[in-house]
Amino acid sequence: MSLILCIETGTDICSVGLARDGELVSLRESDEGRDHAKNVAVFVDELLRENGVAAEELSAIAVGMGPGSYTGLRIGASIAKGICYGLNISLIPVDTLQVLCACAQALAPELLQPGALLCPMLDARRMEVYTALYEVQGDAACLRLNDVQALIIDQNAFADQLSQRPVYFFGNGAEECKVVLSHPNAHFIDNIKAQAKHMVPLAEMALARGLVEDVAYYTPFYLKEFVPGKSKSLL
Repeated sequence: MSLILCIETGTDICSVGLARDGELVSLRESDEGRDHAKNVAVFVDELLRENGVAAEELSAIAVGMGPGSYTGLRIGASIAKGICYGLNISLIPVDTLQVLCACAQALAPELLQPGALLCPMLDARRMEVYTALYEVQGDAACLRLNDVQALIIDQNAFADQLSQRPVYFFGNGAEECKVVLSHPNAHFIDNIKAQAKHMVPLAEMALARGLVEDVAYYTPFYLKEFVPGKSKSLL
């Protein structure tokens, strides 16, 4: 039996889930600002107590690796690493953009079709997004086609892909791109969020394949360095 605690804090949502043998058991979330530092530990404690699970029973901790909010990712990584150190269990980093893909596929069945081109976007402010392109494979898993990048969106963005086939855009960075990406092949899916419950199958698969991280050396994928004092934005 596997028991995996999933922590996703890379966006405005603080999301913590408990999964048993690849199935979500319980979930705690808050989207009220960026109180992640206060909420994560409370959510972890609540999930374990309410499900009668001792911390020592956990098989691994899965944590959203980014990209995303520098502060949010740091908080999630710190708590996940602390638990793993204390219990001597595995740490599983999960691509936050893939979590968005999993959420979109759960809500939009057409995105399960092999060959579907998915473009998750995380808001990085001023028409810039953290993004990459993913193609759905035969088993509905997603294969990343390019490097994750911080991309400023204009009318020429994704022109090559949109000229060939439909592209599905989603995530909190996609909303403001609607007026810019007006190509008929550009399709937008609303209300797609990075949530711990969509980490579960990705984390279970990674654990089964031994795709775990050295806790001592793990750092989140920030993508861009944090520059204090420049802006109130945490992204």
